[in-house]
Amino acid sequence: MGYAQEYATAIVRRGRYPMEPADWVPDWADRPRKGKYFPDAPLFPLPSGPTPTAGATGATVERGLHGPRGTGAFTLPLLAGMLQDSYGLTGRRLAVQANSDLGTLPMYTQANWSRGSASGGGLYPVGVHWIAGPGGPLTPGVHYYDTQQHAVRRLLTGDVTPQVRAAVGEPAAGHRQFLVLGVRFWQNAFKYNSFSYHVVTMDTGALLETWRIWARAHGLHIGPALWFDEPALGGLLGLDADEEGVFAVVPLRWAGDPDPLPQGTEAGPDTTAPGGSPAGAVDGPPSGPVRVAHADRERSRSVTAFETVKAMHDATLAGAASRPAPGALDPALALPVEPGGERTALPAPDALDLGVRTALRSRRSSFGRFQAVTPMPARHLSTVLAAAHAAGRLDSDTEPAGDRPLTRLYVFVNHVAGIDQGSYVYDAADGSLRLLRAGAPGEFLQRNYFLANYNLEQAAAVMVPAARTRSVLDAVGDRGYRLVNAVVGGVSQAVYTAAAAAGLSCGVALGFDAISYTEELGLDATGEIPLLTMMIGHERPRPADFRSEIA
Repeated sequence: MGYAQEYATAIVRRGRYPMEPADWVPDWADRPRKGKYFPDAPLFPLPSGPTPTAGATGATVERGLHGPRGTGAFTLPLLAGMLQDSYGLTGRRLAVQANSDLGTLPMYTQANWSRGSASGGGLYPVGVHWIAGPGGPLTPGVHYYDTQQHAVRRLLTGDVTPQVRAAVGEPAAGHRQFLVLGVRFWQNAFKYNSFSYHVVTMDTGALLETWRIWARAHGLHIGPALWFDEPALGGLLGLDADEEGVFAVVPLRWAGDPDPLPQGTEAGPDTTAPGGSPAGAVDGPPSGPVRVAHADRERSRSVTAFETVKAMHDATLAGAASRPAPGALDPALALPVEPGGERTALPAPDALDLGVRTALRSRRSSFGRFQAVTPMPARHLSTVLAAAHAAGRLDSDTEPAGDRPLTRLYVFVNHVAGIDQGSYVYDAADGSLRLLRAGAPGEFLQRNYFLANYNLEQAAAVMVPAARTRSVLDAVGDRGYRLVNAVVGGVSQAVYTAAAAAGLSCGVALGFDAISYTEELGLDATGEIPLLTMMIGHERPRPADFRSEIA
């Protein structure tokens, strides 16, 4: 049994048996930044992205949320818009709510800057590098996305895309532009210690799903690679493998790129890149391995390394460059819902035709403001469940073709018009709920939630994505932990976005007793692990909110 199996067991048990160090207390005065800091790297502002205008000649027309896979190509305005709408700072928010940080948010140093993607604890530890090759709008090189400035900082000049293609293999063949997602563990571990690896893998998936939603709304496609030569890419980006990891590589189809080259071949000699720099020139020493020339400046005076995080990261590095064979994951995909049983048919889901930028800017966590005076219409539950089911796969390099997801959705119904209270499993095949246990679930939900920022009984419905994590690890090895958690993080982002588009409130939480949920839903028989609680419903009217839009 690999170390990831032990870690998964500890995650399930942590509601009753805290993970070590159980006495950890975050030092908020010495917290790290939400992003990296390269003050000496050249800064290049990015445009704000396209402004959709339906029917206008040459304008970008959005196709609504969760649309079909697109075939278009990225341009600079499209990529800049996707980065800003997903991870860029878009506004400042203040609200009277039940989260534990309410008392500090009015202070500017603790301001809550909103973003399109969700993040565990609002910590945003994922760093985005744009590795640009010839033919794009930037001088070839490695660029870091500065979320505060909505700009890129050039960390290296020179075409290193051959190294990226060699490290990634077939999914990168013929591509010249890449987004590379890295995580510095301390940016999350300072708060969540050993639990942080579980959180950051979901954060990666939430960002990837945001890009997937955004790309499809603009007729594009995002297909991340999760298996690649991580030490090679980490070395290129100047990362310390004990402190940081590379979690995904996203090849971009770029406007004007030539047809893909056969795998293992490259174009002829480098030419002069846009901006006048020789495309093969790199900063730093002329010989030896190429790596970025700028180092991140850590804000924290004291940085702690957690042995559990290191052990888990080492486990997921093993075999990173050996992509599982086609079909390897098939035995671990979500099981179909058992036939028969007492069923409740759901209405057809609504079309989510709200613009993706508007939906992402509307996304936020409710934090205890749910109220159940008016039951939620059943069509809203159907709409959000359909979006969550569609997010049960990330179109990654390891998932098989087809629509069968990695996750199955369970639903606790509290206050939904026309649906009896109880616990159900969602059957996407016919859009129905199969009853598991009748009766009001509110007391169970609240008793097994160990934070004070939500009243789960007041939510109209609580959805729980479950995955056969142990089967995934048996099928593809310890690195499969990143895949299954990324998919679950993507499901949470899809729920947030769909809820915002449907005019609902939403909240996602990890603070629940997974053992009790396993027993309540009968998951021992299926080998599934409950991984999140996702609440939707209505909020109290006339909330005391402040919003300042900055993008």
